[in-house]
Amino acid sequence: MRVDIDYGCEHLSVAIADRDLLPVHRKPALAPIADPVSAVRDALETPLGFPALRRALTPDDHVSVVLDERLPRVGALLVSVLEHIASAGVSAESITILCPVSSPIPEWRNLIPEPFRAVHVEVHDPSDRRQLSYLATTRHGRRIYLNRRAVDADQLVVLARRSYDPLLGYSGSVGAIYPALSDEATQREMVGLLSLMVPGDEPWPARREAAEVAWLLGAPFMIHVVEDQGDDLCQVTSGLADTDGDSIRALNARWHGTVDQLADNVIASITGDPQRQTFAELGAALACSERVVKPDGRILLLTDALPSLGTAAEIMRESSAADQVLKVLRKQPPPEMAGAFQWVSAAERAKIYLLSRLPAETAEELFTTPLERPNQVQRLLDQGGTCVFIPDAHKTMLEPLNSARE
Repeated sequence: MRVDIDYGCEHLSVAIADRDLLPVHRKPALAPIADPVSAVRDALETPLGFPALRRALTPDDHVSVVLDERLPRVGALLVSVLEHIASAGVSAESITILCPVSSPIPEWRNLIPEPFRAVHVEVHDPSDRRQLSYLATTRHGRRIYLNRRAVDADQLVVLARRSYDPLLGYSGSVGAIYPALSDEATQREMVGLLSLMVPGDEPWPARREAAEVAWLLGAPFMIHVVEDQGDDLCQVTSGLADTDGDSIRALNARWHGTVDQLADNVIASITGDPQRQTFAELGAALACSERVVKPDGRILLLTDALPSLGTAAEIMRESSAADQVLKVLRKQPPPEMAGAFQWVSAAERAKIYLLSRLPAETAEELFTTPLERPNQVQRLLDQGGTCVFIPDAHKTMLEPLNSARE
């Protein structure tokens, strides 16, 4: 039979024997949102268990908006939030947009309309003590230092996507505040909590601590965004931190799945705008693939991306063996640590073939075998073995039903 594969804005069709194709069991897909900007506006007017956000604001308030820059259509979504805040009489000069240090996509700033050009934009630097403010001490005795703009704000608003995360289990919501806006020492310590486990009903330790930090802040307002395939969205909700269960359920309904057994070959793709496909997205796609591939199997990751490579990737390129990379990275964790952890873990388990716009030499230094042409995918599949196909693997959480991972 033939299997169609979308990657980036490109398309590929491959042939596979019926007996070799392992199905992915998922719930029926949610319908994509036709108008994401209107969905954000509606969510702000009708939060879960809370009045419209504008009703909680006064013209004298200082508002900080924590922005996940990797959201699709991030500029348009942000403008709808700014317009809602302004409708309460808050001036542009009283609004700050806070971005985490690892955010790689600044183009949204060019989309800010004239009425909001006076909005402040701050990129969080966990090593800059001038940006940090002491908040409180947690019940376990940790002194919490957060970005000063978040601590001092009269209202903190979070606009972030809900996704799977190797530190928090589920990203977005409280995790967009902590440890994302914390100090360098805290972020370095969190590296020891990175995990390849599948998140469940019980919050992971980092997420529990993040929830406590959000409580200490008062009542941060969350806008939860769940992505659909490519650059589409399938759900937008809002409310206080305790309303995040709805978005987690929507994420799992759209992106969680199972396979009957581990596969010899995992063919993973990333669709949508290639400029949004970062090193972190590639790492997440490899982590998803790693969960369902046999030891020493093959992962074929298909992208149309030329991601910028930060400190973590440069350290990977300078290392001769994957099993040594994490030891080096843990001594001075870079912002891209989570993606590197996922990437290296996959390279230790399986052989990775990468179709991307990275130079072949660079791809090889990242412990992958570069594919120069899409038709090389078919040649690899012709060598036989069971196959699992994972579209948008960077958003997906798959687990084998029978497993005990081998």
